[in-house]
Amino acid sequence: MTASPTRKPIFSAKLASPLRLADAVSDAIAAALFDGRIAPGEALPPEGEIAREFGVSKPIAREALRQLTSAGLISTQQGKVARAKALNGEPLERIYGYAVRSSLERLREANEMRRVIETGIARLAAERRDQAGLDAMKQALADMRASLREPSGFTEADILFHLGLAMATGNSMIRVQMEGLRSVQREVSELFSRRANRTDADWNATIERHQAIYEAIVAGDADLAEQKIRVHFEAADIASFEVADKLAAAKR
Repeated sequence: MTASPTRKPIFSAKLASPLRLADAVSDAIAAALFDGRIAPGEALPPEGEIAREFGVSKPIAREALRQLTSAGLISTQQGKVARAKALNGEPLERIYGYAVRSSLERLREANEMRRVIETGIARLAAERRDQAGLDAMKQALADMRASLREPSGFTEADILFHLGLAMATGNSMIRVQMEGLRSVQREVSELFSRRANRTDADWNATIERHQAIYEAIVAGDADLAEQKIRVHFEAADIASFEVADKLAAAKR
């Protein structure tokens, strides 16, 4: 990609002096990514062009691109131009994954965070009912029924359901947060499914709790949606942490 002397500047940013220059450059580029001036998959200008547009050195531009890569906002490969990535929860998912696998206490904290977040999400989902989210939740319910007694498939269906819940709000930042929580959901769902005494009635009860959340959201009943997701978390907590405690005891 070559520089064009007549090209309209993409970033149009004046660097704020209190910030380190690389931070200011990465902030300006991130703003262009978030407001759509650079679309997902689109190539960013070369490092040298970025440096010229901001009036900084190439090492500063390079550091700014490194920051954006670490944040998961762009992808870079040796010898190739950087490209914008669609906003997603991958960086958060990695952080939460490290945390919940580190100790039972971190897992408890993460699930407590999920409960706080998802009760609010359920209310907003019932108020907005974005169709893409409702469709994802409906598909997840079908996948759960098809994956009865198959922990891996059931876990993925569970994750899809809660992502659909977030999508039903129509809020992209909430969707990203839920994507970030997938590692927590996976850990809890797998613990839940590892109970040796899990019966068909137990598997079906889990599906019915999800079904009740879905129906409350479809009906637009925010109070009922919040109530049903609280019931779901209470049941999931009891079962999953019962297993986790046994695993921790066995290690000791």
